[in-house]
Amino acid sequence: MASADRILTTHVGSLPRPPRLIELNAQRASGGEVDEDAYDEALAQAVGDVVARQREAGVDVLNDGEYGHETGRAYDYGMWRSYTFSRLSGFEVVPTAELAPARPPAPGTLTLVPMAQRRDWLRFSEAYADPHSGAAMAQFNPNVAVAVRGPVTYRGQEATARDIANMKAALAANGLEDGFLNAVAPGSAARAVNEHYESDEELVYACADAMREEYVAIVESGLMLQIDDPAIAEEWDQVNPEPTVEDYRRYAMVRIDALNHALRGLPAERIRFHLCWGSWHGPHTTDLPMADIVEVMLAVNARYYSFEAGNVRHEHEWALWRDIDLPDDKVLLPGVVSHATNVVEHPDVVADRIVRYAEAVGRERVMASTDCGLGGRVHPQIAWAKLEALRDGAELASRRLWS
Repeated sequence: MASADRILTTHVGSLPRPPRLIELNAQRASGGEVDEDAYDEALAQAVGDVVARQREAGVDVLNDGEYGHETGRAYDYGMWRSYTFSRLSGFEVVPTAELAPARPPAPGTLTLVPMAQRRDWLRFSEAYADPHSGAAMAQFNPNVAVAVRGPVTYRGQEATARDIANMKAALAANGLEDGFLNAVAPGSAARAVNEHYESDEELVYACADAMREEYVAIVESGLMLQIDDPAIAEEWDQVNPEPTVEDYRRYAMVRIDALNHALRGLPAERIRFHLCWGSWHGPHTTDLPMADIVEVMLAVNARYYSFEAGNVRHEHEWALWRDIDLPDDKVLLPGVVSHATNVVEHPDVVADRIVRYAEAVGRERVMASTDCGLGGRVHPQIAWAKLEALRDGAELASRRLWS
C-alpha cells in the first residue's frame, strides 16, 4: 500500500489502552475471576473504538492498537513480546534463583548479559537507578526471568483468530478494507534463558516454526502482517564487552534467516518489518548505527520497513539513504514523531523529516510513521496529539512534494 499523490500515514502498532481493558487484563493476569464473554465483548468494543479514533486522527494505514496483546498496566514497554508467553508453549516466567547454571557458550557465540549490565545502563547507572530521572526501568524485575524449559510450539490459535475477527469487524464498521496486525519475530521471541535446546540457534528456529502459524493466519485473513523485531538492533547493547560489527551482523543474520524461514511463501507486499533500538527513555549512547544494520534489515522478506528516525539519537541517519540502492518495490516507514519525548512535534518539523526521506528515495516510497509504539510509552493525550501532528505534517509534506 502506497500513494502516488500524497504521503500516507501509519504508526508502529501499540496505542493507549482504555482503562477498562487494562483493568480486565490485570484481573486476568493476577488470577482473578473474569467473565470471559464480558472480556471478549470489552476487547471487541475497544478495538472498534481505537480503529475509529485512528481514522479521525488521520491515520491512513491502521491496526487494532495491539489491544489483543494483553497488558495490565497503562505504561508497559514489553507487551509487544510478552503476549507470546501465553501463545507459545515451553516458556516460563521463573525466579532467577531457580535458573539452571548457564551453559558455556560455544566458541565464537555472542551471549547477552542481563538487562542491568547493558553497556548504556552501566555508563548511566545513576540515572537508570534514580526512580525520578525519567530513565528508571523499575518494571524490569531482576528477580524473575523468562526461561525455555520445554519444546516451543504454537498454542495461540484461538487468540489470533479473535484478534483477526475483531480487527476485520472494526474495519468494516468504519468503512475500511485494509489494516495490519502485529506479531513478534522469532529472534525477539527467543529472548529467554535457554534450558531446553542444544543451542540458541535451535531455539530461534523453533520459535520461527511456531510463530509461522500466527504469520500465516494473519496474512491469509487478508490483513497485513507487521513483524516486530527490536532485538535485531537493540541486542548490540546487550553484548558486553562490545563485539565487532562483523560478528554482530553474523549473529543478527541467523535471526533474519530464521524469520525468512517463517515467512516462506508469504507475499512480501503484505508484510511490514519494524526495527528499533528499544523504546525505553534512556540515553541510548551505545545504540548501533543504522549504517551498520541497514543491510541486515533489508534482507527481510518484506515490502515495508519501519524504523526510528525522529528521536535525537537517530534523526541524522536519514542522510545514509541517499547512498543506498533501495529496490524499487520497497517502501520506507521512517518514524517522524517519537515516543522518546513528551514534546509534540510541530507539523513543520514532521514535514521536514518526511521531505528529507522523500528526496532521498522518492516520494512514492515513503510513508510517515512513528518511531515506536505510543501506547504504554507516553500519556494517551500526548499519543493522540502526536498522531494528529503526524497527519498535519504529512499534509504539509505532500503539498511541498507534489506542488
